[in-house]
Amino acid sequence: MKKYYTNWHIWKKIRIPAYILNFFSCFLVKKIHYRNIYNFILQTDICGIMMKNYFSMEVILAINTETKLTGLIGYPLMQSYSPAMQNAAFQKCKLNKIYIPIETEPASLESVVKGISKMNFEGFNVTKPYKIEIMKYLDEIDEYASLIGAVNTVKIISGILKGYNTDGNGFLRSFEENTRAKIEGKNIFILGGGGAARAIAMTLALNNVKKIYICNRTFEKAAALSADVNKLVSCDAVSMEYGDMKNAINDSHVLINTTSLGMFPNVDGSPINKNLLNENLIICDIVYNPAKTKLLNDAEEKGCKIVPGLPMLVYQGAESFEIWTNMSAPVDVMFKAAEEASLRRL
Repeated sequence: MKKYYTNWHIWKKIRIPAYILNFFSCFLVKKIHYRNIYNFILQTDICGIMMKNYFSMEVILAINTETKLTGLIGYPLMQSYSPAMQNAAFQKCKLNKIYIPIETEPASLESVVKGISKMNFEGFNVTKPYKIEIMKYLDEIDEYASLIGAVNTVKIISGILKGYNTDGNGFLRSFEENTRAKIEGKNIFILGGGGAARAIAMTLALNNVKKIYICNRTFEKAAALSADVNKLVSCDAVSMEYGDMKNAINDSHVLINTTSLGMFPNVDGSPINKNLLNENLIICDIVYNPAKTKLLNDAEEKGCKIVPGLPMLVYQGAESFEIWTNMSAPVDVMFKAAEEASLRRL
């Protein structure tokens, strides 16, 4: 089979996996061979596994010169289920769109964003570690995202990039549907000080929680976020010292991990000593790969209620879908696709 390779200079900055680009170029140059090419890739080592995680055959066959692009910017992206989830939603709604992973090293973020703005993209998601840094490369920021101080969703219209945040609402919906409880009046202990922690803390502050504790390995970062949240609700920064954490956790009703500790492949890690947990806590972990982290397993052993990360992933993704398309998201389809992607990673 003759090989066709993409050599467009813009893709050198945007690190879409090479096997995806090579497949698309083959598809566009020699469409008659699409089925043989697709089957060959699926039978070839890790590339085949990853292709099945990102795209179905139906998605591939639907690509044409009118196809609009969306994607996910972050580093690394091997753990993400978003491509499978969003592509399933586009397919269900019969939209000529595709969602691709755009693995971007820190030094390339600005050039990647500029490149995307000039291409056939309608928007993209942003994940670790760029939810705060991305803001300086956008033309406009939604009022809610501006208040939060982090962006995880960008919509592009006529080259104008506008930032939104769906993380906070995604978490809140996940919490309330999984616990059948309201967040109002509760004390919250948050582990982490990045973009997700900021989005969740500010959203909970706007939804009338009583008090928030922010604990991060870098105390200065926790203090900075705490100062911002304090403008809306009582909030204290907490050090990683065992005694300080114990006092704050004992005063809390809900503990939320927003760090990446425990994420695949480091599944034996946990952000907290399990001796700090007690049966009165609701433990939430926004890590969704694995489906049940060590933190959640420890919490169940202690008799805690738990909220896993996959529902938040789906709900924040559904809101992103709605921002891009102005259509209701097929949440059930997105859940199924995310769960199937999770099973393929086992």
